[in-house]
Amino acid sequence: MSGLPATSLLLAVALLAAAPAFATTPDALDDPTVDPAPCLAAAAKLDDDDRAIALCGRLIASRKTERDDRIKALIARAGALARKQQVDRAIGDYDDALRLEPKLPDGLNARGELWLGKGDRPKALADFAAALKLQPDHAAARANHKALAMELERLGAQKAVDGKPSFDCRRARRAVEKAICGDRELANLDREINAIYIRVLQDNATAKPAELRALTRAHEQFIAARNASFGRPGYDLRAAMKARRRQLTGIDGY
Repeated sequence: MSGLPATSLLLAVALLAAAPAFATTPDALDDPTVDPAPCLAAAAKLDDDDRAIALCGRLIASRKTERDDRIKALIARAGALARKQQVDRAIGDYDDALRLEPKLPDGLNARGELWLGKGDRPKALADFAAALKLQPDHAAARANHKALAMELERLGAQKAVDGKPSFDCRRARRAVEKAICGDRELANLDREINAIYIRVLQDNATAKPAELRALTRAHEQFIAARNASFGRPGYDLRAAMKARRRQLTGIDGY
């Protein structure tokens, strides 16, 4: 879902098909016409965004432009602006088009993709959801909404456990455990080490009993050494935990 929205490329083509077929002359830029065809034709070609922006801009600026033609021109210019990485201006055009006609699922989806590119997930999700409400079978909006919802769920789960170790800090008694609970990085390291250790055991569930015992014993030895060494001169808890993580991830053996 990153990069330019593919939807904006399709909108111009669809709008061109709905517009009357008029020829675009070399003088079109100097002609304050309210004919939408030159604007839409330029936008659909995708090879001269500056011309499309200029033509559509004149159509949008004209007081004689009909409402429906203004909407088409706004959407066409928004696509051209998005291709030129002028995202804020493109969003502004989608805003104006949707004010004139709120029931534009393609426009909502395209604007949502632009919001997502800017990193504004809540606004993107709202646009995808609004598009689906208008058109439940909108394939692009459905795919975008699903992917973003899953990402937000994952981020929410990470945030929920951020700064929490693998054990209950309310029951922490050892000095090393209290130190881990009091340091966000150490707490995350502890939780990560425990999760990797459990995964290693699961991945080796069919190994020989002696191999499983060796894995368990190595982890118990790490915990015992950590508990006994914490607070002694020269002992670096953070370095020891990072070293254990490296071991479990395979860099140093496992």
